[in-house]
Amino acid sequence: MAALDNETFHQQNKQKNTLKLRAVLNELPAFCKDYFRGIEPSTSLKTRLGYAYDMRTFFRFLIAQNPEFSGLDIKNITLGHIELIKPVDIEEYMEYLQLYYYNGQKYTNDEHGIHRKLASLRSFYLYYHKRELIKNNPTVIVNMPKLHDREIIRLDTDEVDELLNLVEHGGDNLKGIKKTYYEKNKLRNIAIFTLFLGTGIRVSECVGLNIEDVDFRENRIRIIRKGGKEEYVYFGTEVAKALSNYIELSRCLIQPKKGHAHALFYSIQKRRITVQAVENLVKEYASQVTTFKHITPHKLRSTYGTALYQQTGDIYLVADVLGHNDVNTTKKHYAAIGDDRKRKAAQAVTLHKN
Repeated sequence: MAALDNETFHQQNKQKNTLKLRAVLNELPAFCKDYFRGIEPSTSLKTRLGYAYDMRTFFRFLIAQNPEFSGLDIKNITLGHIELIKPVDIEEYMEYLQLYYYNGQKYTNDEHGIHRKLASLRSFYLYYHKRELIKNNPTVIVNMPKLHDREIIRLDTDEVDELLNLVEHGGDNLKGIKKTYYEKNKLRNIAIFTLFLGTGIRVSECVGLNIEDVDFRENRIRIIRKGGKEEYVYFGTEVAKALSNYIELSRCLIQPKKGHAHALFYSIQKRRITVQAVENLVKEYASQVTTFKHITPHKLRSTYGTALYQQTGDIYLVADVLGHNDVNTTKKHYAAIGDDRKRKAAQAVTLHKN
Protein backbone atom coordinates (compact mmCIF):
# COMPACT_ATOMS: atom_id res chain seq x y z
CA MET A 1 0.00 0.00 0.00
CA ALA A 2 1.67 3.19 -1.17
CA ALA A 3 1.97 5.99 1.37
CA LEU A 4 0.59 9.39 0.47
CA ASP A 5 2.23 12.64 1.56
CA ASN A 6 -1.06 14.00 2.91
CA GLU A 7 -1.69 10.93 5.07
CA THR A 8 -0.34 10.87 8.61
CA PHE A 9 1.57 7.92 10.03
CA HIS A 10 -1.40 7.09 12.23
CA GLN A 11 -3.81 7.14 9.29
CA GLN A 12 -1.53 4.80 7.36
CA ASN A 13 -1.15 2.55 10.41
CA LYS A 14 -4.92 2.42 10.87
CA GLN A 15 -5.39 1.40 7.27
CA LYS A 16 -2.79 -1.38 7.60
CA ASN A 17 -4.41 -2.72 10.77
CA THR A 18 -7.86 -2.55 9.16
CA LEU A 19 -6.61 -4.75 6.31
CA LYS A 20 -4.96 -7.12 8.80
CA LEU A 21 -8.21 -7.45 10.76
CA ARG A 22 -10.20 -8.15 7.61
CA ALA A 23 -7.68 -10.82 6.58
CA VAL A 24 -7.92 -12.60 9.94
CA LEU A 25 -11.73 -12.36 9.96
CA ASN A 26 -11.77 -14.07 6.57
CA GLU A 27 -10.10 -17.07 8.25
CA LEU A 28 -12.69 -17.24 11.05
CA PRO A 29 -16.26 -18.58 11.01
CA ALA A 30 -18.73 -16.20 9.38
CA PHE A 31 -20.67 -15.59 12.63
CA CYS A 32 -17.56 -14.01 14.20
CA LYS A 33 -18.02 -10.87 12.09
CA ASP A 34 -21.14 -10.04 14.13
CA TYR A 35 -19.07 -10.09 17.32
CA PHE A 36 -16.35 -7.82 15.98
CA ARG A 37 -18.92 -5.44 14.56
CA GLY A 38 -20.70 -5.42 17.92
CA ILE A 39 -17.63 -4.51 19.97
CA GLU A 40 -16.37 -1.86 17.56
CA PRO A 41 -17.93 1.15 19.40
CA SER A 42 -16.28 0.22 22.70
CA THR A 43 -12.84 -1.01 21.55
CA SER A 44 -9.87 0.27 19.61
CA LEU A 45 -8.84 -1.20 16.27
CA LYS A 46 -5.66 -2.57 17.85
CA THR A 47 -7.70 -4.31 20.57
CA ARG A 48 -10.02 -5.91 18.00
CA LEU A 49 -7.04 -7.10 15.98
CA GLY A 50 -5.58 -8.69 19.11
CA TYR A 51 -8.93 -10.36 19.87
CA ALA A 52 -9.06 -11.71 16.31
CA TYR A 53 -5.62 -13.28 16.64
CA ASP A 54 -6.67 -14.77 20.00
CA MET A 55 -9.85 -16.29 18.57
CA ARG A 56 -7.92 -17.78 15.67
CA THR A 57 -5.57 -19.41 18.18
CA PHE A 58 -8.55 -20.80 20.11
CA PHE A 59 -10.16 -22.30 17.01
CA ARG A 60 -6.84 -23.81 15.93
CA PHE A 61 -6.54 -25.38 19.39
CA LEU A 62 -10.03 -26.90 19.13
CA ILE A 63 -9.31 -28.49 15.76
CA ALA A 64 -5.90 -29.80 16.85
CA GLN A 65 -6.75 -30.98 20.38
CA ASN A 66 -10.50 -31.54 20.73
CA PRO A 67 -11.97 -34.75 19.18
CA GLU A 68 -15.34 -33.00 18.63
CA PHE A 69 -13.64 -30.63 16.17
CA SER A 70 -11.19 -33.05 14.54
CA GLY A 71 -11.10 -32.66 10.76
CA LEU A 72 -13.17 -29.48 10.74
CA ASP A 73 -12.10 -26.38 8.87
CA ILE A 74 -12.15 -23.23 11.00
CA LYS A 75 -14.67 -21.54 8.70
CA ASN A 76 -17.08 -24.48 9.17
CA ILE A 77 -17.30 -24.06 12.95
CA THR A 78 -20.78 -22.96 14.03
CA LEU A 79 -22.36 -21.49 17.17
CA GLY A 80 -23.69 -24.98 17.78
CA HIS A 81 -20.11 -26.22 18.01
CA ILE A 82 -19.25 -23.39 20.39
CA GLU A 83 -21.99 -24.55 22.77
CA LEU A 84 -20.31 -27.96 23.04
CA ILE A 85 -17.34 -26.45 24.86
CA LYS A 86 -17.11 -27.34 28.56
CA PRO A 87 -15.12 -25.62 31.34
CA VAL A 88 -12.56 -28.42 31.24
CA ASP A 89 -11.95 -27.62 27.56
CA ILE A 90 -11.17 -24.03 28.50
CA GLU A 91 -8.77 -25.22 31.22
CA GLU A 92 -7.04 -27.48 28.68
CA TYR A 93 -6.78 -24.47 26.36
CA MET A 94 -5.08 -22.44 29.09
CA GLU A 95 -2.61 -25.28 29.64
CA TYR A 96 -2.04 -25.57 25.89
CA LEU A 97 -1.20 -21.86 25.63
CA GLN A 98 1.85 -22.26 27.86
CA LEU A 99 3.66 -24.03 25.01
CA TYR A 100 2.37 -25.06 21.60
CA TYR A 101 3.49 -25.44 18.00
CA TYR A 102 1.82 -24.29 14.81
CA ASN A 103 3.29 -24.83 11.33
CA GLY A 104 6.57 -25.83 12.94
CA GLN A 105 6.90 -22.64 14.97
CA LYS A 106 6.96 -22.63 18.76
CA TYR A 107 4.72 -20.28 20.76
CA THR A 108 4.71 -19.60 24.49
CA ASN A 109 2.60 -17.50 26.84
CA ASP A 110 3.28 -16.35 30.38
CA GLU A 111 0.48 -15.75 32.89
CA HIS A 112 -0.20 -12.31 31.41
CA GLY A 113 -0.56 -13.70 27.88
CA ILE A 114 -2.88 -16.49 29.05
CA HIS A 115 -4.91 -13.98 31.09
CA ARG A 116 -5.40 -11.77 28.03
CA LYS A 117 -6.43 -14.68 25.78
CA LEU A 118 -8.96 -15.91 28.34
CA ALA A 119 -10.30 -12.34 28.63
CA SER A 120 -10.72 -12.29 24.83
CA LEU A 121 -12.60 -15.60 24.97
CA ARG A 122 -14.85 -14.37 27.79
CA SER A 123 -15.75 -11.28 25.78
CA PHE A 124 -16.52 -13.48 22.77
CA TYR A 125 -18.83 -15.82 24.68
CA LEU A 126 -20.50 -12.96 26.55
CA TYR A 127 -21.51 -11.28 23.29
CA TYR A 128 -23.47 -14.30 22.03
CA HIS A 129 -24.78 -15.25 25.46
CA LYS A 130 -26.26 -11.78 26.11
CA ARG A 131 -28.01 -11.93 22.75
CA GLU A 132 -29.39 -15.38 23.63
CA LEU A 133 -27.71 -16.95 20.61
CA ILE A 134 -26.08 -19.51 22.91
CA LYS A 135 -27.15 -20.81 26.31
CA ASN A 136 -23.82 -22.21 27.47
CA ASN A 137 -20.98 -19.93 28.63
CA PRO A 138 -18.18 -22.08 30.08
CA THR A 139 -15.74 -19.18 30.37
CA VAL A 140 -17.46 -17.69 33.44
CA ILE A 141 -16.85 -20.89 35.41
CA VAL A 142 -13.11 -20.99 34.73
CA ASN A 143 -10.98 -18.85 37.04
CA MET A 144 -8.77 -16.23 35.49
CA PRO A 145 -5.07 -16.95 36.11
CA LYS A 146 -3.55 -15.04 39.00
CA LEU A 147 -1.27 -12.24 37.85
CA HIS A 148 1.90 -11.53 39.76
CA ASP A 149 3.29 -8.01 39.67
CA ARG A 150 6.14 -7.62 37.24
CA GLU A 151 9.27 -5.92 38.46
CA ILE A 152 9.57 -2.51 36.87
CA ILE A 153 12.81 -2.47 34.89
CA ARG A 154 14.44 0.90 34.41
CA LEU A 155 17.84 2.52 34.13
CA ASP A 156 19.37 4.24 37.12
CA THR A 157 20.95 7.69 36.89
CA ASP A 158 24.47 6.44 36.18
CA GLU A 159 23.21 4.10 33.48
CA VAL A 160 21.28 6.92 31.78
CA ASP A 161 24.43 9.04 31.71
CA GLU A 162 26.48 6.12 30.38
CA LEU A 163 23.89 5.35 27.69
CA LEU A 164 23.77 8.92 26.40
CA ASN A 165 27.57 9.14 26.41
CA LEU A 166 27.70 5.92 24.40
CA VAL A 167 25.27 7.26 21.82
CA GLU A 168 27.24 10.52 21.58
CA HIS A 169 30.79 9.09 21.58
CA GLY A 170 30.47 5.37 20.87
CA GLY A 171 31.78 5.78 17.37
CA ASP A 172 34.85 7.84 18.23
CA ASN A 173 37.16 4.85 17.80
CA LEU A 174 35.33 3.21 14.90
CA LYS A 175 36.80 3.03 11.40
CA GLY A 176 35.64 2.44 7.85
CA ILE A 177 32.01 1.67 7.05
CA LYS A 178 31.05 1.39 10.73
CA LYS A 179 32.42 4.87 11.36
CA THR A 180 30.56 6.29 8.36
CA TYR A 181 27.28 4.64 9.40
CA TYR A 182 27.67 5.85 12.99
CA GLU A 183 28.36 9.47 11.99
CA LYS A 184 25.50 9.49 9.50
CA ASN A 185 22.99 8.49 12.18
CA LYS A 186 24.61 10.05 15.24
CA LEU A 187 22.48 13.17 15.58
CA ARG A 188 19.30 11.26 14.84
CA ASN A 189 20.12 8.65 17.48
CA ILE A 190 21.02 11.28 20.07
CA ALA A 191 17.68 13.01 19.39
CA ILE A 192 15.71 9.75 19.72
CA PHE A 193 17.33 8.65 22.99
CA THR A 194 17.16 12.13 24.49
CA LEU A 195 13.51 12.43 23.48
CA PHE A 196 12.63 9.10 25.13
CA LEU A 197 14.51 9.88 28.33
CA GLY A 198 13.34 13.50 28.46
CA THR A 199 9.63 13.09 27.71
CA GLY A 200 8.66 9.44 28.31
CA ILE A 201 6.74 9.13 25.04
CA ARG A 202 5.89 5.71 23.61
CA VAL A 203 7.82 4.27 20.69
CA SER A 204 4.72 4.47 18.44
CA GLU A 205 4.36 8.14 19.37
CA CYS A 206 8.01 8.71 18.52
CA VAL A 207 7.96 7.13 15.07
CA GLY A 208 4.64 8.85 14.31
CA LEU A 209 6.09 12.33 14.78
CA ASN A 210 6.11 14.67 11.79
CA ILE A 211 8.45 17.62 11.42
CA GLU A 212 5.41 19.89 11.80
CA ASP A 213 4.74 18.39 15.24
CA VAL A 214 7.85 19.99 16.76
CA ASP A 215 7.25 23.44 18.25
CA PHE A 216 10.46 25.09 19.44
CA ARG A 217 8.68 28.32 20.38
CA GLU A 218 6.76 26.50 23.12
CA ASN A 219 9.26 23.62 23.45
CA ARG A 220 6.67 20.96 22.85
CA ILE A 221 5.72 18.15 20.49
CA ARG A 222 2.27 17.16 19.28
CA ILE A 223 1.66 13.43 19.58
CA ILE A 224 -1.21 11.02 19.00
CA ARG A 225 -1.86 8.93 22.10
CA LYS A 226 -3.33 5.44 22.25
CA GLY A 227 -6.93 5.66 21.10
CA GLY A 228 -6.18 8.54 18.72
CA LYS A 229 -6.19 11.37 21.27
CA GLU A 230 -4.03 14.35 20.31
CA GLU A 231 -1.86 15.85 23.07
CA TYR A 232 1.09 18.18 23.56
CA VAL A 233 4.15 17.00 25.46
CA TYR A 234 6.63 19.61 26.65
CA PHE A 235 10.39 19.13 26.63
CA GLY A 236 13.39 20.73 28.30
CA THR A 237 16.60 22.34 27.11
CA GLU A 238 18.52 19.10 26.50
CA VAL A 239 15.76 17.67 24.32
CA ALA A 240 15.41 20.97 22.44
CA LYS A 241 19.14 21.02 21.68
CA ALA A 242 19.19 17.38 20.51
CA LEU A 243 16.16 17.87 18.27
CA SER A 244 17.37 21.15 16.76
CA ASN A 245 20.83 19.70 16.04
CA TYR A 246 19.29 16.73 14.26
CA ILE A 247 16.81 18.81 12.28
CA GLU A 248 19.22 21.60 11.28
CA LEU A 249 22.39 19.58 10.70
CA SER A 250 21.27 16.10 9.65
CA ARG A 251 17.65 15.80 8.63
CA CYS A 252 17.89 18.78 6.26
CA LEU A 253 20.41 16.84 4.13
CA ILE A 254 18.08 13.88 3.54
CA GLN A 255 16.02 13.54 0.37
CA PRO A 256 13.16 11.34 1.63
CA LYS A 257 11.36 8.70 -0.39
CA LYS A 258 7.93 9.57 -1.76
CA GLY A 259 5.29 9.52 0.95
CA HIS A 260 7.76 10.14 3.77
CA ALA A 261 8.49 13.85 3.39
CA HIS A 262 6.80 14.84 6.65
CA ALA A 263 8.42 12.23 8.92
CA LEU A 264 10.63 13.59 11.70
CA PHE A 265 12.93 10.58 11.99
CA TYR A 266 14.25 8.75 8.94
CA SER A 267 15.76 5.32 8.49
CA ILE A 268 18.91 4.72 6.49
CA GLN A 269 16.58 3.97 3.54
CA LYS A 270 15.26 7.56 3.79
CA ARG A 271 11.81 6.40 4.92
CA ARG A 272 10.01 7.06 8.18
CA ILE A 273 11.79 5.01 10.81
CA THR A 274 9.81 2.00 12.02
CA VAL A 275 8.96 0.80 15.51
CA GLN A 276 11.11 -2.30 14.95
CA ALA A 277 14.09 -0.19 13.88
CA VAL A 278 13.86 1.97 17.01
CA GLU A 279 13.51 -1.12 19.22
CA ASN A 280 16.63 -2.60 17.61
CA LEU A 281 18.48 0.68 18.08
CA VAL A 282 17.66 0.81 21.79
CA LYS A 283 18.62 -2.83 22.24
CA GLU A 284 21.94 -2.30 20.45
CA TYR A 285 23.07 0.54 22.68
CA ALA A 286 21.45 -0.48 25.97
CA SER A 287 22.99 -3.97 25.83
CA GLN A 288 26.42 -2.32 25.96
CA VAL A 289 25.47 -0.45 29.13
CA THR A 290 23.82 -3.27 31.09
CA THR A 291 23.62 -7.02 30.57
CA PHE A 292 21.34 -7.55 33.57
CA LYS A 293 18.42 -5.51 32.27
CA HIS A 294 16.49 -6.04 29.05
CA ILE A 295 16.04 -2.42 28.01
CA THR A 296 13.39 -1.49 25.46
CA PRO A 297 11.85 1.86 24.48
CA HIS A 298 9.13 1.17 27.06
CA LYS A 299 11.81 0.71 29.74
CA LEU A 300 13.19 4.15 28.80
CA ARG A 301 9.65 5.45 29.33
CA SER A 302 9.65 3.80 32.76
CA THR A 303 13.02 5.40 33.47
CA TYR A 304 11.59 8.85 32.72
CA GLY A 305 8.43 8.23 34.75
CA THR A 306 10.45 7.13 37.76
CA ALA A 307 12.81 10.11 37.54
CA LEU A 308 9.91 12.54 37.20
CA TYR A 309 8.17 11.10 40.27
CA GLN A 310 11.38 11.15 42.31
CA GLN A 311 11.98 14.78 41.38
CA THR A 312 8.42 16.06 41.90
CA GLY A 313 6.65 13.55 44.16
CA ASP A 314 3.51 14.37 42.14
CA ILE A 315 1.98 11.10 40.92
CA TYR A 316 -0.88 12.95 39.20
CA LEU A 317 1.61 14.97 37.17
CA VAL A 318 3.40 11.76 36.14
CA ALA A 319 0.09 10.20 35.10
CA ASP A 320 -0.82 13.28 33.06
CA VAL A 321 2.54 13.58 31.32
CA LEU A 322 2.68 9.88 30.46
CA GLY A 323 -0.90 9.86 29.21
CA HIS A 324 -2.24 7.32 31.72
CA ASN A 325 -6.03 7.24 31.94
CA ASP A 326 -5.93 5.63 35.40
CA VAL A 327 -3.67 7.17 38.04
CA ASN A 328 -3.68 3.84 39.88
CA THR A 329 -1.64 2.41 37.01
CA THR A 330 0.88 5.18 37.56
CA LYS A 331 0.98 4.61 41.32
CA LYS A 332 1.59 0.92 40.81
CA HIS A 333 4.54 1.52 38.52
CA TYR A 334 6.25 4.65 39.77
CA ALA A 335 5.46 5.05 43.45
CA ALA A 336 7.02 1.71 44.40
CA ILE A 337 10.10 1.38 46.59
CA GLY A 338 13.09 2.49 44.56
CA ASP A 339 16.49 0.82 44.28
CA ASP A 340 18.14 3.50 46.45
CA ARG A 341 15.89 2.65 49.39
CA LYS A 342 16.47 -1.06 48.78
CA ARG A 343 20.23 -0.47 48.94
CA LYS A 344 19.80 1.30 52.28
CA ALA A 345 17.79 -1.65 53.55
CA ALA A 346 20.66 -3.97 52.66
CA GLN A 347 22.92 -2.05 55.08
CA ALA A 348 20.34 -1.65 57.84
CA VAL A 349 20.85 -5.05 59.47
CA THR A 350 24.20 -5.89 61.08
CA LEU A 351 25.11 -9.56 61.29
CA HIS A 352 28.37 -9.46 63.29
CA LYS A 353 28.83 -7.58 66.52
CA ASN A 354 31.76 -5.18 66.52
